[in-house]
Amino acid sequence: MGKYLPRQASGFAVALAIVLGSTFFYRKILPVNQTTVALSFLLAILAVSAVWGMAVSAFMSVVAMLAFNYYFLPPIGTFTVADPQNWVALFAFLVTAIVGSQLSGRMRKEADAAHRRRREIERLYTFSQKLLGEGNVIQLLNAIPNHIVETFEAGAASLFLAEKQKFYRSGFGTPQLDEESMKTAFSRDEAVVDAPGRFCFAPIRLGVRPIGSLGISGMPLSRQTLDALGTLIGIAIERVRAIEQLSRTEADRQGERLKSALLDSITHDFRTPLTAIKASVTSLLSDRKPDPAQQKELLTIIDEESDRLNHLVEEAAEMARLEAGEFELNLSAVPIQQLIEVALGHCRNALGSREVRVQVAPELAPVRADLSRAKEVLVQLIDNANLYSPKDRPIVISAEANGNSVLTSVADQGPGIEDLELGMIFDKFYRGKDQRYLVQGTGMGLPIAKALVEAHGGSMSVTSQLGHGSIFSFTLPIDRSTGERR
Repeated sequence: MGKYLPRQASGFAVALAIVLGSTFFYRKILPVNQTTVALSFLLAILAVSAVWGMAVSAFMSVVAMLAFNYYFLPPIGTFTVADPQNWVALFAFLVTAIVGSQLSGRMRKEADAAHRRRREIERLYTFSQKLLGEGNVIQLLNAIPNHIVETFEAGAASLFLAEKQKFYRSGFGTPQLDEESMKTAFSRDEAVVDAPGRFCFAPIRLGVRPIGSLGISGMPLSRQTLDALGTLIGIAIERVRAIEQLSRTEADRQGERLKSALLDSITHDFRTPLTAIKASVTSLLSDRKPDPAQQKELLTIIDEESDRLNHLVEEAAEMARLEAGEFELNLSAVPIQQLIEVALGHCRNALGSREVRVQVAPELAPVRADLSRAKEVLVQLIDNANLYSPKDRPIVISAEANGNSVLTSVADQGPGIEDLELGMIFDKFYRGKDQRYLVQGTGMGLPIAKALVEAHGGSMSVTSQLGHGSIFSFTLPIDRSTGERR
């Protein structure tokens, strides 16, 4: 209201100036007939009405009629009207000016209302996009008041959720957005707009059922926008709840799948050595005692299968520690050639006479790694290549620079991996469908290796072609401290 009065006062001054200026122009500079003068006044009145409204245009209509009568209708210089037809002309002029002003003012108001509605729709769209970015119900409920203040340029916003009897706020709070008013808006299930007080309330609905209420101060919105806002918030809350429920369902399903895989692994991989141990012990304890050579063979079987069981348990414990983050890396600068030599030394007995080709790019920078842990990774890849490829085919180990890291690869000439299985090869307990019963294993070696590489800040990948072999690669970051000393 304080801004409106000075603006209207300036409108009266401008209207008076236009009438006086037009009168002077047509009297002293460019004399024209009465019709031209009347039309000029009418056009000016319509323009003033569009800018300043009905009050200013009505004032201008009366002033223009008086100026038209005094300066342009005979007898000139008096307010007397000699010709009765001129009375009709004056009356028609005044009526036309006022009616035209009303129509112009109405069009202006409708244009302003249309602009406000368009602006509110744009803000509603922006608000809906922000709601889609929240991942869970708690984050969403805390973020909604902030999004309203930012999007609608409000002073404050408050959200009340009836189910939790909890309030979520943002901005500078005002007395109008008190808890009782919010609860009243929810119970009455209707929007309330107080334009003078510049605050409003709206119920939040899910379908036709209210689930809470919304309060906004500093930016009174239309009832249509408030209803749309309440519906959008209700849908967003229900959407996030549905996603969370779906995620929990999927997590349960994955958990069941993991349990099944674990049980299958235990059944197959644990029962085999236990069966061999049981059979050997039964033979040793039988009434028909085996000869010394047979006894040694049975004890050797028991020893080997016990080691195998121990290895299975160690892998399961290692996977659990890695997933829980309960391990530490002793990082230092490690030349990649040293890492390869240590890993090959560990695998020497298993490799036997197999040819191993090592191709290391010259002048590779040392990597920052835990030598013992990085060795586990490379040993796992070498063991896999040795197990899954024919004995007369070579294994190729290569290393090269890869940006800020060193890429190490182990290539074999085995049967390869199908494209469908490539996405699951690093899953716990997963083993190739064509190899799982031909080669012993738990399906935990590659997941452990991948977790160790990622703990170093690197990554692991595989490429394969059926009938031609596979290449397993991993990266380790370059040791920057060594590079700086150089």
